[in-house]
Amino acid sequence: MKRIGERINAKRKQLNLQLNDLAKKVGISPSALSQIEKAKAFPSIITLKSIAENLYTTVGELIGENETLSKNPVMQRNEMKFVERNSSGTEIFLITHHDLNKQMDTYFVRFIQGSDLVDLFTANSGQIFCYVVSGEISFNLDAKDYLLHVGDSIYFNSKTTYSAINNSDSICELLWIISG
Repeated sequence: MKRIGERINAKRKQLNLQLNDLAKKVGISPSALSQIEKAKAFPSIITLKSIAENLYTTVGELIGENETLSKNPVMQRNEMKFVERNSSGTEIFLITHHDLNKQMDTYFVRFIQGSDLVDLFTANSGQIFCYVVSGEISFNLDAKDYLLHVGDSIYFNSKTTYSAINNSDSICELLWIISG
């Protein structure tokens, strides 16, 4: 709640708008607006929408929905988020912070010996880029086989028929990026 008030205050000052003037435009008392900016009161949705309109912004901007990447672009290794494990043992981890405006999703994928992609990444559109961080992986794209080693990469349309399996004796790890 404190951050909303800070964002309203900052936006108001950026527009050189006095508290009294914004309060009048929104239809609330200057005291009420001051309370909102100081996080001592929370505006109703209708009031928040009116504040946003009069500050030439959106409710989403005032509540901070777009701040994740811009305020915290770094994700530390220990912050990786486990997403899913399929029946063969392949694990997927999200390696960037969640943000509705991201244009790509980035994952770390760990294949144990004999594991595959069955039931993973099934509802994607866009393009896929994979980079082999460790081990080796066998890809099949449109009935053509590719064996990738450390440092190799592969790039394809997600609508392509594809599969991947770790046929080696060691763990294989991939950087997996999906554009949206």
